Amino acid sequence: MLACRASFTQRLLTNDVWRVLCGVPDMFGKLDYDGHERVVFAHDEATGLKAIIALHSTRLGPAFGGCRMWPYEDDERALTDALRLSRGMTYKAAICELPYGGGKSVIMADPAKQKTPQLLAAMGRLVESLGGRYIIADDVGTTLADIAVMRKQTRYTAGATNAAQARLAVTAYGVLMSMQAAVAHRFGKADFSGLRISVQGLGNVGMPLCQSLREGGAELIVADINDRRVAEAKQRFAAKGVAIEDIYSQDADIFAPCALGAVLNDQSIPRLRVKLICGGANNQLYAAHHDRDLADRGILFVPDYLASAGGVIDFYQEMIDDRPEAILQSVERIRSITRLVLESAKNSGRTALQVADRMVQQRLRAASTDEIRG
Repeated sequence: MLACRASFTQRLLTNDVWRVLCGVPDMFGKLDYDGHERVVFAHDEATGLKAIIALHSTRLGPAFGGCRMWPYEDDERALTDALRLSRGMTYKAAICELPYGGGKSVIMADPAKQKTPQLLAAMGRLVESLGGRYIIADDVGTTLADIAVMRKQTRYTAGATNAAQARLAVTAYGVLMSMQAAVAHRFGKADFSGLRISVQGLGNVGMPLCQSLREGGAELIVADINDRRVAEAKQRFAAKGVAIEDIYSQDADIFAPCALGAVLNDQSIPRLRVKLICGGANNQLYAAHHDRDLADRGILFVPDYLASAGGVIDFYQEMIDDRPEAILQSVERIRSITRLVLESAKNSGRTALQVADRMVQQRLRAASTDEIRG
């Protein structure tokens, strides 16, 4: 485990001197620390890069996860994001039985003002220094073009195939698959006709999800910080637009969080008037006990890392067959996994998240046992 905050300078690469920050006294006691194998803090003075790479687990394979560039208020928030998101990537890969672990990187910078080719190249060299333990992909604040710049410095990137360049809405499609299984389980319906669905966030996941839901007969209620996106959804899908804070109190059947995390908390849960939650946002629960709070209110919560696993499935499938139809067919496995998790939860009296977590932990333990035997 490498968890560092500031004290010494270490040469990691031939032409770069990285200051690897050391000595985080409260690292192992952090709420979001979950046995992470390695957390690297790095600063490259020449380019201004300040980054964190969190490797949660490599038991099942190299850690896969996106690079988020965001103007965090402080280092603590950046670290929390890296820890939570990297754990989520481990769980996404494991629940779908893919040969990857979970990782995440964050760059503490404003992508609109501070992103430069030099900074991205420095990030690529940092990834290369990890020797393949981490495979980097795009995320909030980064693009496939950014990853292409990094690829000049490291072999360990996603987005290298032709299919990746012609981006598919794989995360939205995975959410759709998961929601289909959940709707059949919760409402006994084979489609979305007659259902009211509130969608929070109209970005790369929420907007294409809205299109599919509308085509399936759903009535949509939407909210986004960008008024233009709300206007687009109203025009394209006859959606009802509401204010950001009002999305929780809508009288709907399903709530689909597709924006940032921690939206299911002490303030929002009492306001919910839905029977099912299934969306593409990462880390939707503010704290673990909120899963039980939802269950106590009779709200079925589909594990977010299962519903949003389309991206990691996409990366895996592209290495085998990168035809768009093959990728979407591979993502469809999320529907059958969701069905399995929900049925097991119903039969066992546990929540769907408890069932999914147990499945993941069993697979991780089995991988550790195989390593010891090997």
